[in-house]
Amino acid sequence: MKPTATLINIARGGIVDDFALAQALKTGKIFAAGLDVFEGEPKVIPELLELSNVVLAPHIASATEKTRRAMVDLAIENLRAAIGGKQPPSLINAEVNAEVIRS
Repeated sequence: MKPTATLINIARGGIVDDFALAQALKTGKIFAAGLDVFEGEPKVIPELLELSNVVLAPHIASATEKTRRAMVDLAIENLRAAIGGKQPPSLINAEVNAEVIRS
């Protein structure tokens, strides 16, 4: 990353090495970071807490009414599909679903 880069992680904590990030921020290898998730969540490593160029949030990036409504709607859509013998739209392991439908 460029020294002017800002890393934002609102996905999963494990995709970023928090200690390596803290070192990169401390040494100026990257400019800043914004994290809503952490590698060892809910714990935050002390190195990140000591930095002024990082913003830490308590895993609330999805805590909007619109997002939560969309999550509920998708869960209902998946459930209706499964009950109706169809493949749920958000299915991750299609091979497992096919086996369940056959049995």
